Amino acid sequence: MTTPFPFTAVVGQDDLRLALLLNAVSPAVGGVLVRGEKGTAKSTAVRALSALLPAVDVVAGCRFSCDPAAPDPACPDGPHNPPGAFESRPARMVELPVGASEDRLVGALDIERALAEGVKAFEPGLLADAHRGILYVDEVNLLHDHLVDLLLDAAAMGASYVEREGVSVRHAARFLLVGTMNPEEGELRPQLLDRFGLTVEVAASREPDQRVEVVRRRLAYDDDPAGFAGRWAGEEAAVRQRVVAARALLPSVRLGDGALRQIAATCAAFEVDGMRADIVMARTATALAAWAGRTEVLAEDVRRAALLALPHRRRRNPFDAPGLDEDKLDQALEEFSGEDDGDEDPDPGGPGGGGGQPAPDDGGPQGGDTAARPEAGADGEPQTSGGTSGEQAPVRAAEPFRAKVLSVPGIGEGAAGRRSRARTEHGRTTGARRPRGALTKLHLAATVQAAAPHQRARGRSGPGLVIRRDDLRQAAREGREGNLVLFVVDASGSMAARQRMSAVKGAVLSLLLDAYQRRDKVGLVTFRGAAAEVALPPTSSVDAAAARLESLPTGGRTPLAAGLLRAHDVLRVERLRDPARRALVVVVTDGRATGGPEPVALAGRAARLFAADGVASVVVDCESGPVRLGLAGQLADELGGTAVTLDELRADSIAGLVKDVQGRSRRAA
Repeated sequence: MTTPFPFTAVVGQDDLRLALLLNAVSPAVGGVLVRGEKGTAKSTAVRALSALLPAVDVVAGCRFSCDPAAPDPACPDGPHNPPGAFESRPARMVELPVGASEDRLVGALDIERALAEGVKAFEPGLLADAHRGILYVDEVNLLHDHLVDLLLDAAAMGASYVEREGVSVRHAARFLLVGTMNPEEGELRPQLLDRFGLTVEVAASREPDQRVEVVRRRLAYDDDPAGFAGRWAGEEAAVRQRVVAARALLPSVRLGDGALRQIAATCAAFEVDGMRADIVMARTATALAAWAGRTEVLAEDVRRAALLALPHRRRRNPFDAPGLDEDKLDQALEEFSGEDDGDEDPDPGGPGGGGGQPAPDDGGPQGGDTAARPEAGADGEPQTSGGTSGEQAPVRAAEPFRAKVLSVPGIGEGAAGRRSRARTEHGRTTGARRPRGALTKLHLAATVQAAAPHQRARGRSGPGLVIRRDDLRQAAREGREGNLVLFVVDASGSMAARQRMSAVKGAVLSLLLDAYQRRDKVGLVTFRGAAAEVALPPTSSVDAAAARLESLPTGGRTPLAAGLLRAHDVLRVERLRDPARRALVVVVTDGRATGGPEPVALAGRAARLFAADGVASVVVDCESGPVRLGLAGQLADELGGTAVTLDELRADSIAGLVKDVQGRSRRAA
């Protein structure tokens, strides 16, 4: 496949081209998710796909691209039985903007005409435009949750439903879903991730000669776009003809029992959830055979299909690295190659038994944990790394747990999420208001109540209600928003005592996982020694935050004031970028302040800046031992927030439950 300016210096572009072409051969494969760093021609390759798809026949004048051979009986522009004239047009590629509204995606009903005249005046959306074509979502990981839900429904049912207060419209919506994303900006919800049939990773080459060729071709395209495209027209036409031939061959491809057993065994070996992976692998292997001009699926097709269909289905949480162990894949394929060796059943535990293939990770700790852990001294404390004075090597985080829900008080108006209360377009109805702009959610009772007193003056004579635009009322709804959760982590020497840092990292990791599930942005500020630093600016990528946390060293004094001031500066800048998103500051410390002149007083003044700005805050008290100074509680008072211990942070903590009950009792009193 060619593009207007092929990026030959992109590692993984061959896989990307193949994945796109396999979907062109067999749209049932289920689409492609393209993951990669910025500037790797992801969008360029995707946009070139539409030129390689065969033209489609549509019913003339149908806004929903009905197939004249099998028109949709429920088409809003129908019925098309018997079908009339038809026309042939190129397959469409429709782009879904990240900030699109729900009505732009699924279409909109004219509520005023529907109430007054009973007419279903429907304006199709992007799902209708994409029917029998490509729906492309750039930065798909940044798509709002309510749009993701609509995409999931349409992809699962092959149809889109638009309902407004009892008025319903349905139309077919079968499309090839293609998404591109930069993992640094956050991960996809698992439900949408699983909807993509295939996934590929792309990255820029580090070879200077290849990068030079990319620049040369890009400049040549900029100088003469038409001439440059013309030089590649012949190869593009050849690829298009090959796609057509593979589509014609596809029904004749045989997927034997041996290949099916390999597919099932591979999915079981990698412990993927559900059965969608098996089905996608079967369809992909069949398309690979057709693309190669064969009518029989081979083991090499199954292997290639696994590399494209399984990596994104193995992630259990956002901290798992995507990918597939190819040695394990080869072992699974070899063990279930479909060949019967007779009645022999060699003892895999005996000498030379089991075909000579040892089990992975046999004979040692799984994953090589021993090599990854820092060596401990005689007292059980991690030894210093040999770097700056007093600095200790990073320790591993303890096992994460289900964290208690932390939220921002009050009602906000930020981006849709799952943490704090907010006025949103989705959620439970709490009242009605006049619409600002286009009406999206009608409050029927309030609309009728507004129109009823004016019926006589408007000359109503029939059973219908005379509705004017001024009568329409928008439903006011309350849902949940995502927040900016800014972690301010104490990495001083006192936090490393008694292996405390491992528990602290486990707690922060648990809160990061909670932030991922609640669609928050996260940031990380750390302080130790003589200063504080922004380890991670606010981002939607919680796995990036987890990686920074894992490599965090400890040691030195505790410049608490510097950490708070740096966090306050981060919030100030972020308010300018996203003023609607409210912040939740989580300070993880034992409360000690030992860095700089008058450290305690300076930390108190820094904390009061947050209280003055009304920033919600929580102090996670990491103090341990029989003697406790209660400094973290004092810091929470200065911040105007609350303090919780590491134990109380757990959702199933008895101490946390008791504290919640006591808090509710005090509020009731």
